[in-house]
Amino acid sequence: MAESLFTKILVPVDFSPCSEEAFRVALTMARTFQAKLLLLHVIDTNALATFNQLGLLAVPSDAQGQKRRLRHHARLNVRRLLESESAEGVAVTRVVLEGAPFTEIAKMTRTEKVDLVVMGSYGGRSGSVDKIFFGSTAEKVVRTAGCPVLTVPLPAKSRRS
Repeated sequence: MAESLFTKILVPVDFSPCSEEAFRVALTMARTFQAKLLLLHVIDTNALATFNQLGLLAVPSDAQGQKRRLRHHARLNVRRLLESESAEGVAVTRVVLEGAPFTEIAKMTRTEKVDLVVMGSYGGRSGSVDKIFFGSTAEKVVRTAGCPVLTVPLPAKSRRS
């Protein structure tokens, strides 16, 4: 029997429409290659710290409470994705981490011996200053993952709405 091209696929999600499209593509690929799927959400602690310093979210003394709320929000959104009809029949392991998204994604590709990363080509912060100066998370992952990376754009019909 021939060895499968992909045995472990990582799909990082930020719950934006683009990352949810990437999740659907990753499910199809996992089903096609009979691969395990790792669903990863990274709580961006760098952005959180910056927002706190600027006083945009909450007082810094509530940082732990914020992280707890963000973890809870992530668990609810992951559950929503996994309860979708398209996720039936695929073995999915869910992981929620804290840190810089591209760093945690790159680390996970190595520690979990991921064969393929499937991710949205842009996410919730697509027009941010961070992207202008430092590049998008997808671009950074392409450069650092150490395995193939499939970037998935938002379908054309969704972009027009």
